[in-house]
Amino acid sequence: MADGSGWRPPRPCEAYRAEWKLCRSAGHFLHHYYVHGERPACEQWRRDLDSCREWEEHRSAEAQRSLCESERARVQASRKHSLVWTLRQSAPADWHLPLPQEEKDE
Repeated sequence: MADGSGWRPPRPCEAYRAEWKLCRSAGHFLHHYYVHGERPACEQWRRDLDSCREWEEHRSAEAQRSLCESERARVQASRKHSLVWTLRQSAPADWHLPLPQEEKDE
């Protein structure tokens, strides 16, 4: 990443455009507002799209830095949520036994 000659954006520019377009869609707006109670923030997707295009056209170091920071922040945000289920280390001892059958009413 020192000279940027072999560096590529983490995603193709079309992916940033698709994410930005999805973020601005009515369906996404309604879902996000219902789940989170606020409007979705689409500005970062637009900035990433602009930076990606800037990188492809001019190989701008600022655009490269912006994309790297944005992707790092996105990864960190996805890692901060804990798992809902606790993962087990091994299968239960009786995993191979048949399941208990309900008593049939006669």
